[in-house]
Amino acid sequence: MNNMSEMAAEVTMENHPIHESLPQIPVVTSVACCFVLAVLYVGSLYVWSTKHNRDHPTTIKRRFASVSIVMVMAPFFVYFFSSPELLSREPFPKLLGFRMEGLWQAVVIPYGLTVLLFLGPIFVNMQNESIRSYFDLDYWRGSFNSIIWVRNHVMAPLSEEFVFRACMMPLILQSFSPLVAVFITPLFFGVAHLHHIAERLSLGVELSTALLIGLFQFIYTTLFGFYSAFLFARTGHVVAPILVHAFCNHMGLPDLQDLWQQDLWRRVVAIVLYISGFAGWIFLLPLATVPSIYQNTLYWNV
Repeated sequence: MNNMSEMAAEVTMENHPIHESLPQIPVVTSVACCFVLAVLYVGSLYVWSTKHNRDHPTTIKRRFASVSIVMVMAPFFVYFFSSPELLSREPFPKLLGFRMEGLWQAVVIPYGLTVLLFLGPIFVNMQNESIRSYFDLDYWRGSFNSIIWVRNHVMAPLSEEFVFRACMMPLILQSFSPLVAVFITPLFFGVAHLHHIAERLSLGVELSTALLIGLFQFIYTTLFGFYSAFLFARTGHVVAPILVHAFCNHMGLPDLQDLWQQDLWRRVVAIVLYISGFAGWIFLLPLATVPSIYQNTLYWNV
């Protein structure tokens, strides 16, 4: 089995000469580790026996605790299953995306790039005057005192990006090319969100409706996972996907109904901003994530 795994790793890399002399681990090893991490993460959410729903403070606090344990366990998978050559070559925190070089670039540039993507929704929010609340100190006090807000904006982005990006990507990148790795790890991320189907069924939602919502959630979480994994591989910083994840959670999906309720000229401007923001994001994505900008010297930064 070990020989077959090594052959699989060689086949995966054979079309990518840059990887031929670089640290590798068998495909079976990297994929199995990622699968176990995904199971541990989702399983930690249901380890508690409770009659409350996911938004109840008790449920949230318990899940904070169990997810934190998974976050402590996850780096050990990277440490024990990575190539010894890689571990001797690179500082371990650097593999997980923790380093000072290029930090401010990783904080500012990907965040600004994501704001550009949401240019249309941001404009619509400005018309609804909801953006004014961001300048209100009471708004921020209320937000940080809300455990649901903390879950959505702090704990979920932090824990998910640490486990699914910082700890999965270094493993997958030792078996696959960066391009393939960017498309593999988000599948674990998307599947991990299918557990919400069970939660909806427990709340009395019809099976067909729960499955439809679950499928839609799988699609958009996987798409976000592609973006997040790309940012991690290119910047070499985990802070980039964490901040982008928090921003996307805050913005949510675009509210098209709200868009069509605007006056004609505002609607036209919003549509132009939707299109131009998306086009600008597509154009700038490869340019704004050049690894050298972030001083990313890891071999998978291509």
